[in-house]
Amino acid sequence: MSFTLPDLPYAHDALASLGMSKETLEFHHDIHHKAYVDNGNKLIAGTEWEGKSVEEIVKGTYQSGAVAQNGIFNNASQHWNHTQFWEMMGPGGNAMPGSLEKAIVDSFGSVDKFKEDFSAAGAGQFGSGWAWLVKDTDGGLKVTKTENGVNPLCFGQTALLGCDVWEHSYYIDFRNKRPAYLTNFLDKLVNWENVAARLG
Repeated sequence: MSFTLPDLPYAHDALASLGMSKETLEFHHDIHHKAYVDNGNKLIAGTEWEGKSVEEIVKGTYQSGAVAQNGIFNNASQHWNHTQFWEMMGPGGNAMPGSLEKAIVDSFGSVDKFKEDFSAAGAGQFGSGWAWLVKDTDGGLKVTKTENGVNPLCFGQTALLGCDVWEHSYYIDFRNKRPAYLTNFLDKLVNWENVAARLG
């Protein structure tokens, strides 16, 4: 199964008033994400991974403990990460559904504590990577961070919410102010209905 760049689920300028500009989405989706798709397709051509799902490729090529991951993993994982990322945001200003709020309060004590932990994870990720809210293998919710393109699939976890903290995700709008970008993401950009639907 070849990789395909998904359309954004909203217009490029739909998030501009919420802190993510049209220019950011043009660079991030149309150039960066497309590069992961194009490079990934070149790398899997003629290999055992050609014809496999993105999820199978991510799980099958991840090398636990490796200082650097291989090219197939990097492009497949970043394709998967970004496909989720676009869906996890939206212009609707959605309120958090009660089921998700209850699960978050049960695991973190309060929504504010969850946001604090999530922002700290993203701000504390050295270099490039992602901050995540995951449903862990025991069914509980936890905040994690991963380097580069590594994602919850690698650890048998369910990704509920992910925030890209690679510099290209925020530099146009926030320059080097990653914590401000994370706060804005949680307060204005997240599609909480989408996050709740991932609870299962």
